[in-house]
Amino acid sequence: MSTTHVNPQSAVSAPRDIGAARLAKVYAQAIVEASDRQQCREDVIEELTQLVTEVLPRVDNLIAVLESPRVSVADKASIVNSTLAGKVSTTTLNVLLVLAQHDRLSILPEIVAAVRREVDRRDGRHQAVLTTASPIEPSTQADLLRSIEQSLGMPLAATFAVNPDLLGGLVVRVEDTVYDHSVATSLVSLAERLKQRSIHEIQHRRDRLGTA
Repeated sequence: MSTTHVNPQSAVSAPRDIGAARLAKVYAQAIVEASDRQQCREDVIEELTQLVTEVLPRVDNLIAVLESPRVSVADKASIVNSTLAGKVSTTTLNVLLVLAQHDRLSILPEIVAAVRREVDRRDGRHQAVLTTASPIEPSTQADLLRSIEQSLGMPLAATFAVNPDLLGGLVVRVEDTVYDHSVATSLVSLAERLKQRSIHEIQHRRDRLGTA
């Protein structure tokens, strides 16, 4: 089963540094295991994602407070409790309290991204970035993703990106492998084929003249 994550910057930010990325991975593994034990993985992922994409950006100064070294760990935990108790699942609340106790709430976006990667890894989905020259509708994205999965023979967790410098077409990156189907690449390939054909024709004429 494929998953599609559109506009990655709107959901989670890129890791700020290698240390944050490593910490996020450790927490992500623990979060997935805890939510699986409670059989609430999807709920936890959805709630954490909503916190990052909808709640934190809309609450004035909340991110600054949670990241501030001047605010004690106990106060941060108290803020989490008073703000979210009863509004999220017990597992999600416990996750946030643990992060508050370890003063890691500032890397929550990185942790949410790492949770998604961990879930995809456990479910056998490969991380992919599909880049087009212009934005495409979600329904078209879904059709395109299914087609690519069928062509590659593997399930993908896809993020769509836009690069106006492409002359049309599509560039697919699956982890460390790039499959380039852009018009620009096609033009280069066509030019190379025409060049080889010309060389072959010239050589053929030379052979005929030599025989004559």
